[in-house]
Amino acid sequence: MPAPYTSELAATLAPDLLARFDRYVRIDTQSADDASGTPSTAGQLELGRQLAEELRALGVTDVDQDAHGYVTATVPGTVPGAPVIGVIAHLDTTPEAPGRGVEPIVHRDYDGGVIELPRGGTRLDPATVPELASKRGHDIITASGDTLLGADDKAGVAAIMAAVAHLAADSTRPRAMLRVAFTPDEEIGSLAAALDLNRFGARCAYTLDGSEIGELAYESFCAKEVRLHITGVDVHPGSAKGIMVSALVLMAAIVAALPRDRLTPATTEGRDGFIHPLSLTGTPSAADCRLILRDFDPDQLDAHVALLRATATEVLATAPRAQLTITVKDQYANMRAAIEADPDVLRAAEEAYRAEGIEPVHTPIRGGTDGASLSLRGLPTPNLFTGGHEYHSVREWASLQDMAAASAVVVHLAEAWGRR
Repeated sequence: MPAPYTSELAATLAPDLLARFDRYVRIDTQSADDASGTPSTAGQLELGRQLAEELRALGVTDVDQDAHGYVTATVPGTVPGAPVIGVIAHLDTTPEAPGRGVEPIVHRDYDGGVIELPRGGTRLDPATVPELASKRGHDIITASGDTLLGADDKAGVAAIMAAVAHLAADSTRPRAMLRVAFTPDEEIGSLAAALDLNRFGARCAYTLDGSEIGELAYESFCAKEVRLHITGVDVHPGSAKGIMVSALVLMAAIVAALPRDRLTPATTEGRDGFIHPLSLTGTPSAADCRLILRDFDPDQLDAHVALLRATATEVLATAPRAQLTITVKDQYANMRAAIEADPDVLRAAEEAYRAEGIEPVHTPIRGGTDGASLSLRGLPTPNLFTGGHEYHSVREWASLQDMAAASAVVVHLAEAWGRR
């Protein structure tokens, strides 16, 4: 059965895209939550340097990697006066699952059955993953079962690079100028904070950081991070009666008291928000818990913070000698209003999707992207699909055909804005 590419362009882009993706995912670019600088890890600088070298070899202009690890470049347009648009993907992968030593595997012409990976007993079962069930005949890319694949967001990086290579080799087709950016530390909430928008110089931008083919997202969660710290009273456990107040036990009690049949990632979908403990560490003398809170509605997000605060306070009321500190940090906000204020940004994306034979599906992002921050800073930045799935897990996989379609959409975007 012939490979189910959406277009001849996508089929043309696929071999170069796969070769690039294979190179990029082998570089460990996991970000680190508590690092003091940007980028938070050296691997992001390494990948950035490689991308900068490849961009220079393609002959594009203004290639730069700054001190924070941001890589930017310009693909010249061929239509005088056309708007400048940006395409963006992030360099880092999540620290939430193993990311070192990625060894990608290409499962050619997927037969629709269970994919057994060689390590960790990891398996991909189409009975529980509807998206996989629809990819019969695709070339499915996985890791080996004990690491991330890194499709989030190296599928986006590779799609942009393959599109740039295609555009750089053809100066005859009418198109707008592209500004390219590869950003660090998206997974830990940096969200392109150090990208100089005046220097970037784009009228709008598009992140390639989505999932299923056809997704075109312009709405994201609002997000907060909450850190709880408890100071207890420690003493030798053999003589602790009436004296010890265990910070660790109290913190565990707070987590246990949070709702489990609602407001969790495992019980919510669509537009429902959640309270999600990410880590709990401690001893009887001191304990810490880091949580992320998400909702599309900022008022509901504030209600989740209030619930968490009330729960923690109620638990600590049982141990008056313990001390509780609650720190709330804003991370990003829903980008919907900023993008809806500039309808042509979405219209051009829809035009590019349809040029590739794809009907756009407006899906809210149950997460955040660089575009959430950039849109609120004045650069409207919707999010496009990449073809990757089951992010942040050792089951992560991607369809080569869908990745190639995302790359083709970048080419069509340049052409769509060239007509404006």
